[in-house]
Amino acid sequence: MLAVALFSFNRARHGLSWGGFTLDWYLRLFSNEAILEAARNTFFLALLSTLLSTLLGTLFALGLERHPWGRGFRAFLENVLYLPVVTPDLILAAALVVAFGFLRAVSSLFEPGLLTMVIGHVTFQVAFVALVVASRLRSLPRDLDEAARDLYATYPVYLRRVLLPLLAPGIVAGAMLAFTLSLDDFVISFFTAGPASQTLPLIIYASTRRGLTPEIHAVSTLIFLVTVVLVLSAERLTRRAA
Repeated sequence: MLAVALFSFNRARHGLSWGGFTLDWYLRLFSNEAILEAARNTFFLALLSTLLSTLLGTLFALGLERHPWGRGFRAFLENVLYLPVVTPDLILAAALVVAFGFLRAVSSLFEPGLLTMVIGHVTFQVAFVALVVASRLRSLPRDLDEAARDLYATYPVYLRRVLLPLLAPGIVAGAMLAFTLSLDDFVISFFTAGPASQTLPLIIYASTRRGLTPEIHAVSTLIFLVTVVLVLSAERLTRRAA
C-alpha cells in the first residue's frame, strides 16, 4: 500500500521510474466521469446496505440474546448467524446468483443491478453487525430489564431510554464495520452487479487488464485511507465501550 500511495504522486505515467512529485493524478481523478459514477454507486451501496444491515443485525442480536429460546433452537440461530461469516465469499456469491435467478422468474426487479447488490451486501453484513451488538448485549446485566419494569417502564420506553443508549457504541461499531466491508467488497459485487452499477473495486479490477494507471493508484490510496479511518474509529468506539 505504501508503494501504491507513492506511485499515486509519481509524475511518470508508466513504468517504475520516479518522474517527480505531482498531484495531477488526484486532480484528474475528480474529473474522470467513469470513476466518479463508480464512487457514487460505491457510497450509495455502502450507505444503504449499512442502514439495512444495522437495523436487521440489531434486531437479530436483541432477539437472540433477550428472548428465552430453547437450547436447540438457540443453537440453530447461532449457526445461522455464523454461516455468512465462515462461508467463502465466492460460494456466497454463487449462491446469490442462483437465488436471483429463481427470483427473476417472479419479478424483473431482481435483474443484476444496485438492488441485487444491496441485497447481496446485506446478506453478509447482517451477521457482522449482529455479532458486534450481541457481544455488547452480553456485557449488560439482565437485571436492567427487571429494574426498568420495577420503575413502571413499558418495553418500548425501556428500549428507547435504557437499552439502545447502552447499545449505541456496539451498534455504531457494527455499522462502521458493515460500511467498511461493503466499501471494499469485490466478489459479491462482481457476481451481482449490472452494466450501470459499477463500483470502485470493479473499476479497479477492470483496469488491471489494461495496465494500472496513476489514477487507479490515487483512487486505491483514497479507499485505503477511508477504510483505515473507519476501522480505527470502530476499534476506538469498541474500546471506549469496554
